[in-house]
Amino acid sequence: MPTNRKIFGTDGVRGTANIEPVTVETAVRLGRAAAHVFKHLETQSRGRGKHKIVLGKDTRLSGYMLENAISSGILSMGVDVLFIGPLPTPGVAYVTRSLRADAGIVITASHNPYDDNGIKFFRADGYKLDDTVEKRIEELVFSGDIDAIRPTAGEIGKAVRIDDALGRYIEFAKSSFPRGLTLEGLRIVVDCAHGAAYKSTPCVLRELGAEVIVHGHHPDGTNINRDCGAMHPQVVCEKVREMRADLGIAHDGDADRVLLCDEHGRLSDGDDILVLAGLDLLARGALARQTVVATVMSNAGVDAAIQAAGGRVARTPVGDKHVIDEMLRHGYTLGGEQSGHVIFGEHSTTGDGLVAALQMLRIMRTRGKPLSQLVGAWTRFPQVVTNIKVKEKIPFEQLDGVLHLVAEAEARLKPEGGRVLLRYSGTEPKARLLIEGRNDALVRDWNHRIGTALRKLIGA
Repeated sequence: MPTNRKIFGTDGVRGTANIEPVTVETAVRLGRAAAHVFKHLETQSRGRGKHKIVLGKDTRLSGYMLENAISSGILSMGVDVLFIGPLPTPGVAYVTRSLRADAGIVITASHNPYDDNGIKFFRADGYKLDDTVEKRIEELVFSGDIDAIRPTAGEIGKAVRIDDALGRYIEFAKSSFPRGLTLEGLRIVVDCAHGAAYKSTPCVLRELGAEVIVHGHHPDGTNINRDCGAMHPQVVCEKVREMRADLGIAHDGDADRVLLCDEHGRLSDGDDILVLAGLDLLARGALARQTVVATVMSNAGVDAAIQAAGGRVARTPVGDKHVIDEMLRHGYTLGGEQSGHVIFGEHSTTGDGLVAALQMLRIMRTRGKPLSQLVGAWTRFPQVVTNIKVKEKIPFEQLDGVLHLVAEAEARLKPEGGRVLLRYSGTEPKARLLIEGRNDALVRDWNHRIGTALRKLIGA
């Protein structure tokens, strides 16, 4: 068992597979705790019979181990398990709703290397858990309060495999694309990162009429995110140029994010998607409260572009959960992160890389313009984001001279609207440094100075 009595991070439970907290022992207890909590959130199950929890995963080798452990814990509490196999995280969220299950669980470490894994939870409505529910599950893992609850005989849960989960998600994704529109005549390169989207995204694009060239679609349990996908977007960009394609699409391991590549092989990130979708929705009078939700990582040019079109941008801390919370709190329908998590609230309850790609393809089709021309509609401020692998996440105020350097940089950059953002990743042993301003040379100089200091003091 973990000793710090806290296992949930910024996006569920995550760590090295088979080392606490991502072990069989803790997974069993998590399954028991989650089953108990979801069973008592609603005394009556959403479907017939016992309460049910959907259980999906990405393509990591350790997914088999954790899938069996979590399901054993759930079944031991008298709750049924619906196995759906490898499916994108947004697919698990959708199938949870579609099957009228009481909750959903996906085993994934998203964009992390294959030796990591994690566990994310969804409510019955497909949204991520409230902090209070997460905290209650965490308490039960450690407290022992439910150790004596042992259903027997016919009260033990039953596990069944759902054979049409992939088909359900494919039809759902296609429904987000206008019925009278096709992708005929388009050549699209897709990099599935050897992850959970290796079947779904190519299938949807082909069924909509595109010519699809697929990369990263042979998962072997150990190659997820390795030199491919959204973590290595140069691969899809090279293939777009090589195949003279109209668009490139790159997912991460669980396909809740997407990066795009235009017909010239130039990368577009989540900020591009937010701006293009926001401008499109504003032009159609369909952007709820004329507001786009972005995190503090998004480029200042996003604000300028949306404001010039009559909208506004609301900012949140980093993490798609914060974005979704803000959207739900105020009724907004578009939000996302620079990293490629984009939530189209009219279609999805979480970041969905496939739905986001389809919305960009819709805009390309209805506007009759390639991605390169659409992206040219807004101007990005000079911005440098650096990820520095660290030995230890020592508070920045304890690092000699680092915060002084940050203050100096802010003093130089702020008069022209620039900023410095320094934080630790919530999911990886990395420090993330963002520097933005109107003077590119100044931005790069301060990035070098602060980055050098960080590497010297805590670099791995």
